[in-house]
Amino acid sequence: MSIERAHQRQAAERLVQSAQAPNRSRSGASNIGTDLEHLLTPKDAANLLHLSLSWLAKARMRGDGPPYVKLGRAIRYREGALLQWLRSRQRLSTSERQDV
Repeated sequence: MSIERAHQRQAAERLVQSAQAPNRSRSGASNIGTDLEHLLTPKDAANLLHLSLSWLAKARMRGDGPPYVKLGRAIRYREGALLQWLRSRQRLSTSERQDV
C-alpha cells in the first residue's frame, strides 16, 4: 500500500471515528465543531473525497461544496463537516431531486 493511500485510509478512519464519537468538550461547554486536530487542508480534503482541488475551489465560489473554515488566507475543512456533507449528497435513485 502506498504512503499516500495509507494516509487517506487513516484520514477516512478518523472521519468515521469522529462521526461516531459523542461531542465532548474539555471545558464542559458545548462543542461547536472547532476541534482543531481534525482540520484538513484542501489537498487532504480533495484526496479524501476523491475530488480535484479545482472542483473544491469552484464549489467554494459557487457555495455548493462542503463547509470550510477560513483562517487568515488558509482554507481548512473539518472532517466531521465533510462526513455530514457527504451524507447530505447521498441519493438512492437518479430520479431524486437534489435540494439546492
